[in-house]
Amino acid sequence: MNWVLSVNYFFHLLSTITLLGSLATVVILALPALRKGEITQNQWLTLQKRTIPWANGSLVVLLLTGFYQMTSDPNYGGFMVFDGIWAWAMLFKHVAYAGMVGVTLFLQFSVYPDIDRLSLLTQSKPEIAAAEKDKLLSREQRLLRLNVFCAVLILLFTAIMTAV
Repeated sequence: MNWVLSVNYFFHLLSTITLLGSLATVVILALPALRKGEITQNQWLTLQKRTIPWANGSLVVLLLTGFYQMTSDPNYGGFMVFDGIWAWAMLFKHVAYAGMVGVTLFLQFSVYPDIDRLSLLTQSKPEIAAAEKDKLLSREQRLLRLNVFCAVLILLFTAIMTAV
């Protein structure tokens, strides 16, 4: 038994659960509550700020542990070698992972700072902020759903790779 690979799988699975749990909490539980007015905008932003470090840490651990798993797999033929279903599924999994990282970074460095600026603007010009708030929330919701879609694709390609 390869203990290093076993520990690697453990942390990979733990990171997967953490990432999917944070996404599910935000998209499946908090987002509908926000729309219904059951939680406030401040509670929503607090939840987002609490899940960001967990999501970022999970993405880093997934990258590192996934690289080790990929290179240890007997189906791995080398860099940019697409010699079967496993290799193509791995390529598409990497594309979905890159999409998830891109969306996460865009949310963290563009959308969330815009929301913070809008919160400050609300205090001085509430009439401008209301229309802008709806646009930002709509964009954020689309991006969060896109992140969930990328996560589901990653799981799909992992299932294909496991079945091969």
